[in-house]
Amino acid sequence: MKTKRAASEYRLGEFRLSVISDGVFWLDGGAVFGVVPRVLWERVAPPDEKNRVRLGLNALLVRTGRENVLIDTGIGDKWDEKRRRIYSLTQPPTLITSLAERGLEPEDIDVVINTHLHFDHCGWNTRYLNGSLRPTFPRARYIVQRGEYEHAQHPHERDRASYDPENWAGLEERGQLELIDGDRTIVPGIEVVKLCGHNRDFQCVFVRSRGETAVFWSDLVPMTPHVQFPWIMAFDLYPEQTLMHKKRLIPQAAREGWFCVFHHDPEIPVGRIIEEDGQYRVDRWTV
Repeated sequence: MKTKRAASEYRLGEFRLSVISDGVFWLDGGAVFGVVPRVLWERVAPPDEKNRVRLGLNALLVRTGRENVLIDTGIGDKWDEKRRRIYSLTQPPTLITSLAERGLEPEDIDVVINTHLHFDHCGWNTRYLNGSLRPTFPRARYIVQRGEYEHAQHPHERDRASYDPENWAGLEERGQLELIDGDRTIVPGIEVVKLCGHNRDFQCVFVRSRGETAVFWSDLVPMTPHVQFPWIMAFDLYPEQTLMHKKRLIPQAAREGWFCVFHHDPEIPVGRIIEEDGQYRVDRWTV
């Protein structure tokens, strides 16, 4: 795999991959690292005075030569002042400006894949234009697991705060929402795989071209420290399933040299998983 034009653009076979930043936000460290003691996680993610840790918002743009595919859409800009304070939102950059730096306008996106519908993964699905809420990507089809979409309409007390209906409002009515059931090839070389864990209908995205593989982990492995098997977010509704998937996929990623995208890592958005004596760590991707 070789870089082209800029350090943030990578070649995967015939495809061009770019990490698209939507800035950073801050979230409670205990929620991010679950049962891992603070004395361990604070070494890799120092908390602020409110026990919050800094998280990245790293989407992935895949240019196949035929389609421009955007995987997750960040946290968006539909935030009131109270929630901006809670999450210490200090954009820019935003996903829209990050796309523009790569020569793309929202109209250039053909497919949006949402790994799930938590607010920090689908915020730019929609935006307000002239006071009206509209799809940010007017030509795109939006890919969501049917079960996740149905749950997002009626979330329970455990995860209600993670959903904001504004982030998918109008997509179905405009014919842009494509609901799928289980694993699916979205375009040639890009496959979604349903992995119950973070929630019931969560999906990871695999990109393959000419024998090379990239994975967009989303919240299965949100930051590089989470390659350690027991490091699982407290948000996960099915943590034992998360553990099972990690024990299967992380060793495979290390063996096969996958290009790994870490949605929430503010320092190492892409890297290579390394195995040493049965333990795993991440090296920054170098060429």
